[in-house]
Parts: sequence; C-alpha cells; structure tokens
Amino acid sequence: MIIHVSAQGTRLDAPDDLKAFKLVVADGLAGEDLADALGPTGQLDGEHVWVSPDWLRQASGRTGDAAWTGSFEAMLAYATKKGWVNAAGAIRGHIERA
Repeated sequence: MIIHVSAQGTRLDAPDDLKAFKLVVADGLAGEDLADALGPTGQLDGEHVWVSPDWLRQASGRTGDAAWTGSFEAMLAYATKKGWVNAAGAIRGHIERA
C-alpha cells in the first residue's frame, strides 16, 4: 500500500500489496501544509503519519471483498504485534520524499 500525498490531497496505490506500507510525499510539502494535505488520511507525527485504517479500507475500493478484508486484518494484526498500531488503531507509516 502506497499513499501518495501532494498539495491536492492523498490517493492510495497498490491496495493489494499488503506487505509494503509507506507514504510518498511531494517534495517541499511539510509541516502544517502536509498535515492539511493528509486530511482524513491520518495524523502527522514528525517523519511518520498515523494512518486511519478506515480511510485505507474506503480508499482501497475493496470493502466488499472478503479475501482482501481478511488479508487487511492480518496485516493489521502483524503491525500491532510490531508496535506499529497506536491505541486509537491507526497504523504508523513512514514518509518518503518524492
């Protein structure tokens, strides 16, 4: 799952790749501008973003796909075990600059 972030907002690419998880942020987008661009996607925390799993489900276009949902839940369980999910259920994603 790759979340692309630009001044125009966010989009999810590769929703079926549940083994990769990152945010690719447009060069120069930082601080308050980055937080604004994220919108409902997640919460900026330094060089990481706490991503809403509800946003991921909706953006994936796979909400009615039982196999995808099962794989997504397994990914969440793995991330939780690694400490990459916070108390609110958001997933920690690292930022790469484009």
